[in-house]
Amino acid sequence: MSVELHLPDLPEVPISLGPVRGAGPRADTPWHLRLRHALSSYLPLLLMALLALATWWLAKHSPRPPAPPAERGASADPDYTMTQFALERFDAGGRLKLRIEGARMRHFPASDRIEIEGVQIHAYAPDGRSTLASARYAVGTGDGSEMQLSGGAQLIGSSAQGVDVVLRSEFLHLYLAAERVHGPVPVLVHQGASTMQAEGLDYDHGRRLLELKGPLRTVLAPPRGAAP
Repeated sequence: MSVELHLPDLPEVPISLGPVRGAGPRADTPWHLRLRHALSSYLPLLLMALLALATWWLAKHSPRPPAPPAERGASADPDYTMTQFALERFDAGGRLKLRIEGARMRHFPASDRIEIEGVQIHAYAPDGRSTLASARYAVGTGDGSEMQLSGGAQLIGSSAQGVDVVLRSEFLHLYLAAERVHGPVPVLVHQGASTMQAEGLDYDHGRRLLELKGPLRTVLAPPRGAAP
């Protein structure tokens, strides 16, 4: 048995080889028209490139704001110097508590340190007794609460019994606010007619306590009124 299949005739589709609508200009188009067509196509891109170039040029050549001034550190040089000076400190009741004199003083702001040549320090106790400290050179805190004496350091005061006491050393560290003295180097102590030599000392004025350190050499004077 045979089957025959009949297909309808397909419509003919015309094929054209001519220019497609929307395509670029033909080769026979005049050159000025082709140039105008190219410029119209690339003009937005050129404008964007020119805008970016102008923005870069303005950013590079526009004046910059001045840089903020750098933090100025404290100078290592003294900010003031005084000669033949005297500084006084008073307590809450208006009584003179401390007087510092010297031939020359320099203040260093970087460390709030003072250096004094030919220093003399007068400290006055509430009971009226006074203590004098002196040296060829001193280094202390800006508020005068501590002072390191060097070069012929000497401290002259009196004991609770009214006996004169003299300390001599090449270095003495005074804690004026705490009323203490520390001597880490050899020291010579005169108390009345007695003499003591030690390798160091600690003195607490508030407790009236003198502690001598290291090997001691002592020359004790006989008590007053004792038989010779």
